[in-house]
Amino acid sequence: MADLKFTDDQASAEESAAIDAVIGDERATVHEHPRVIRGGTKRRHRMRHLLLPALHALQTESGWISPGGLNYICEQLQVPPAEAFGVASFYELFKVDQAPGHDEAVTHVCVDGPCRAGSAQVIAGIKAGGGHVHESPCLGQCERPTAVFVQGRRGPNVVKADAPNVLAQHGEPALRLLHRVGVVDPESLDSYRSHGGYAALDAAIAAGPDAVIASLTESGLSGRGGAAFPTGIKWRGVRDADGDTKHIVANCDESEPGTFKDRIVMESDPFALVEAMTIAAVTTGAENGWIYVRGEYPLATARVQNAIDLARSAGLLGDDVAHSGQRFDIEVRRGAGAYICGEETALFNSLEGFRGEPRNKPPYPTTHGLFNQPTAINNPETLLNVLPIVLEGAASYRSVGTESSPGTRLFCLSGDVGNPGLYEFAFGVTLGEVLERAGGVEGELQAVLLGGAAGTFVDSTSLDMALTLEDTRAAGTTLGSGVVMVFNQNADMTDTCTRIAEFFRNESCGQCVPCRVGAVRQHEMLVELRTGGPAMPDDRRQLHDDMARAMADSSICGLGHTACSAVASALTLGLIGTSQ
Repeated sequence: MADLKFTDDQASAEESAAIDAVIGDERATVHEHPRVIRGGTKRRHRMRHLLLPALHALQTESGWISPGGLNYICEQLQVPPAEAFGVASFYELFKVDQAPGHDEAVTHVCVDGPCRAGSAQVIAGIKAGGGHVHESPCLGQCERPTAVFVQGRRGPNVVKADAPNVLAQHGEPALRLLHRVGVVDPESLDSYRSHGGYAALDAAIAAGPDAVIASLTESGLSGRGGAAFPTGIKWRGVRDADGDTKHIVANCDESEPGTFKDRIVMESDPFALVEAMTIAAVTTGAENGWIYVRGEYPLATARVQNAIDLARSAGLLGDDVAHSGQRFDIEVRRGAGAYICGEETALFNSLEGFRGEPRNKPPYPTTHGLFNQPTAINNPETLLNVLPIVLEGAASYRSVGTESSPGTRLFCLSGDVGNPGLYEFAFGVTLGEVLERAGGVEGELQAVLLGGAAGTFVDSTSLDMALTLEDTRAAGTTLGSGVVMVFNQNADMTDTCTRIAEFFRNESCGQCVPCRVGAVRQHEMLVELRTGGPAMPDDRRQLHDDMARAMADSSICGLGHTACSAVASALTLGLIGTSQ
């Protein structure tokens, strides 16, 4: 338990050295920015944004967040101990209590989605061997279950992460976003350039910011993280915003169960992400870039960091980006296991060294984002779309897809399908065509979860539905983050929905009452259904509907807005809660 004052605990020499290695060289970097404290008081938090990296260094060195190590971090960063403890205890990957074997490796085993079927056997095997197991939410390895993530004192790694990403569509000429996956060497700048890399940045610099923004706007590109906000409008807002310091943030904290597209992009085509962020910078006038990648993605983190280092050495980042006269550089920050940090303002708080809790809107990130300064935040898939738009123009981009949903979309296929993996299709492809291209359903189709845990279930009556923003919206469902999770007739949908409810119960940050209470009550209802019989009484259904409406109307962020969506759709379709 932490106090407002420092204790007498001292960091070991090894802990101090590990922490200094992370924060020592950054104490005077360009990323020391003022933060406007809620309530109007201005203070200089020059060092606080290094809190998360420092905590990672301490966890890796000692196997837990020791009191002495935390004291040392707080002294160096001038952060009150109680606040730093509050941050550390917020995240899944940080251990704040010294338990027997704290310095031994912990094996995180995914218990969500496709991994759930085999997780019990994997967990039992690890325990039988004397290992320490943590039942984990989705680890972003959904195409190759059961996912396992090993976290130890010598650094983390994901089992199977070194296996190359193989696309079922490899070599197809229609690929726009994935055409380099499995083709380029992800650790070689020369390889990337030999396959067209950095031609888009040259074109963007030559065209100028106004032309790039006009092309993005005309293209109709919208965000691929679920909100589908127009990218051109967002970038224009940041460029026009007042302020000398602006930021580009890549939201790579994909934690939505069933989603793994960002991981594959970062592992297999990291230079594309760096190039697209650089185009965003020269377009909006931003000097600072940040890649916030989930802590369970060590290979992706290493590949992206290598791409940044090589780009900087080649003059493509730094004080004069590609001889454009503009300064821009990128830092990589690892998350620490918090689904809520995928919400953009919670991500900002996490980057700044605070608990990852969402902020109220307005103000919006385009004027008051990271460090309360103008910020363009996009996910990797959105940013990858910028490259063909800049190179080929808006008309070419709009030549595929539909009028309201132009371009292509990445889909994460998992579950009871013949060939799980990442696919790219033009908007307008039907759900049935997607399943067929992925090898078809193994067994008889019972349901498909679209959009992830925050999405909705559909059944065989939706196989002819076009996967566009407009068609899914009209059908009362969503594309979300591109999840297509397939369940055959053998799947226990009550167990699946109970786990989804448990996921939101655990991942709610607890900041607002509707979500904090509603997520718990939803889970209780599902547990009651699972243990009490197959049917849900009508009054309980009505209670769930009322609760879902209250959460959607009054929660601070998207987690609360959509926490009941999957369960509500399962009830509507009769997948759960019926006596049949």
